[in-house]
Amino acid sequence: MIRAMGSRFDAPLDRAAAQTLLRELLGAAIDSAAPELVVPAHLPPAPRGRCVVVGAGKAAAAMARTVDAHWKGPLEGLVVAPYGHALEAGRIEVLVAGHPLPDEAGRIAAQRMLDRVRGLGEDDLVLALLSGGGSALLPLPGEGIPWEDLRALTRTLLVCGASIREINCLRRHLSAIQGGRLAAAAWPARTFTLAISDVPGDRLEDIASGPTVADPSTCAEALAVLARHGIEPGEAVRAALASGRGESVKPDDPRLRRAEARLIAAPRQALQAAAARARAHAIPAHILGDAIEGEAREVGRVLGAIAREVARHGEPFAPPCVLISGGETTVTVRGRGRGGRNAEFLLALACALDGEPGVHAIAADTDGIDGRDPVDGGAPVAGALIAPDTLTRARALCLDAKAMLADNDAHSFFAALGDAVFTGPTRTNVNDFRAILIESRRRA
Repeated sequence: MIRAMGSRFDAPLDRAAAQTLLRELLGAAIDSAAPELVVPAHLPPAPRGRCVVVGAGKAAAAMARTVDAHWKGPLEGLVVAPYGHALEAGRIEVLVAGHPLPDEAGRIAAQRMLDRVRGLGEDDLVLALLSGGGSALLPLPGEGIPWEDLRALTRTLLVCGASIREINCLRRHLSAIQGGRLAAAAWPARTFTLAISDVPGDRLEDIASGPTVADPSTCAEALAVLARHGIEPGEAVRAALASGRGESVKPDDPRLRRAEARLIAAPRQALQAAAARARAHAIPAHILGDAIEGEAREVGRVLGAIAREVARHGEPFAPPCVLISGGETTVTVRGRGRGGRNAEFLLALACALDGEPGVHAIAADTDGIDGRDPVDGGAPVAGALIAPDTLTRARALCLDAKAMLADNDAHSFFAALGDAVFTGPTRTNVNDFRAILIESRRRA
């Protein structure tokens, strides 16, 4: 994990100094959502009966380890994390499975979790630990839906440009565990959920596709998502949605009367932590929003236009300053590249800025993974950095930035420049982090 450097940036910044500052801001955002910091204060009282811990997501193992360290009474349970994100969690078993494309290990883990909460009584407590990535890690198909059909649909949704809210709407209506079904299975036990949000709007039903909370959306809305993106699912999937058989657990369901959920970390607090770090260096920071969505390249072009306005005219903010934003953009993969929304955003931003002096930027996923595949077969890439000389350096290497953007190949672009950002698994996830540093033109 990136840690704070602690130095001040009072003098004009060269590329190395600017990138050091931007990395520090990313580190502050990640650190603010560390499970060991945010979990302990929200733990519920111990029950008279059993306490069964369940959970899924990129923070699941770290959350479970924190619970184990702070829980004084008897404890049992299991959580599932992506490959590479596991940790020892004492009395809580940690399983691993595929993300973002679900695999058989995830299906087995989800079934074990569902079986674990069945048969509990009124004196028992289910403590659910949910975070970003949990949706893919609990791929248990609903009644009559073939496993391969669910997996194939997920693969299509990941590259078609659908928003995470649209994807999760479908997941909730095709699942045997999500959309409130885990809490319903645990009834009459009490269910208490601690959630770290990675979704725009912080809707609890979208975090891990809401296995322990009510879902107000409908099968009809799920069908509308398929129609909107021109997706023809398998016959079993369409039948489950069209018949209403896949309907999720609704807010008035009596089985959720003993279910409570608490949001313990979210993108906004991560952005605020980064802004506070910038201000500690006497650099004004402005948060543009924590729920920015849309095609990554279009967001890059828009923020590029705003950054140019600040740099050239001092509007709507006076430089020097840093513009901070979060959210979850999408990438519709049409080229031969593998996408990666933060890298694609940055490459579009670099093209829009076209070498604008004094403007530097970073974009990264706070979970440490921007896209599925490592650039070089090694560690997954979290994101990348740009500077005023990014396009000049690219041309010297015979890289065509616009062509690579059109080919969804931003990761290869930044790998060639040596400007990819690697954090390793952070074991938390509060969505994407973007910061654009704009220096003053009046330099000493």
